[in-house]
Amino acid sequence: MATILDIDDLRKTYDSGFEALRGVSLRVEEGEILALLGPNGAGKTTLISTVCGITMPSGGRVSVGGHDILADFRAARSLVGLVPQEIALEPFQKVIDAVRFSRGLFGKPRDEAHLERVLRQLSLWDKRDAQTRELSGGMKRRVMIAKALAHEPRVLFLDEPTAGVDVELRRGMWETVEALKADGVTIILTTHYIEEAEAIADRIGVINRGELLLVEETAALMDRMGRKELVIELHEPIAAVPERLSAHRLVLAEDGRALVYTYDRAAERTGITRLLADLQAAGLTLRDLSTRESSLEEIFVGLVSQEGAA
Repeated sequence: MATILDIDDLRKTYDSGFEALRGVSLRVEEGEILALLGPNGAGKTTLISTVCGITMPSGGRVSVGGHDILADFRAARSLVGLVPQEIALEPFQKVIDAVRFSRGLFGKPRDEAHLERVLRQLSLWDKRDAQTRELSGGMKRRVMIAKALAHEPRVLFLDEPTAGVDVELRRGMWETVEALKADGVTIILTTHYIEEAEAIADRIGVINRGELLLVEETAALMDRMGRKELVIELHEPIAAVPERLSAHRLVLAEDGRALVYTYDRAAERTGITRLLADLQAAGLTLRDLSTRESSLEEIFVGLVSQEGAA
């Protein structure tokens, strides 16, 4: 795939001296979904705002579709669609007029067929003549996406697109994102719903304190940093982990009825066979065994915690 977004050593320092971006470098391929994760104040929105021309960079270089965002601003900006966190719509404007207006802002010729396709794709066609004030919160967010797609961008930024949206509408929103990807739109999103990023994103990027900690394929990240836990339920509770089992670094449940063994799921040897033999030698009778995998959220929290402690 070709690179559609190329960010090289991007920096942003405000007049107060605060460094919002500290040398961020990132390449995004055409047609992929990249989820950008980070705590509040990590630099996610600043990064998006800079690429979209809302915030001026202090250093570095950014190009969209080969167009530099400073030297060739109009060409670069025309390739980008932005759906911000805040819903900003004229309450008495009809949905179709709001979308037409957004297309006109980019100097695009009138194309009612394209606008109809966008509104149908977002399940808004039946609401085209409704005033935006009459719509639900979820529908208003869809209108924001429609406005961002009106000028046919190749890159779509979604900044917390499902914030404040109920579970059913969130599910519909992610189905919309998948449909946009199928149409060849490159999508970069920020979200606090990490389990959704794990399910939908091709790659995950983690940003904290203005620095990009990693960018990796979702599956590869889970394999590399994910861990598994073996939960060993005991037939009888114990007061402490037997000394002869100390090498396994077991954690005893509060009620004393289970032991938890953590291991690297990608390792060639997990140590489980030796553990089970040692449990038997220690005179412990097992009631049941179960496993659970670490989630992307746990990996994310671990990364941010390590970086914060450094």
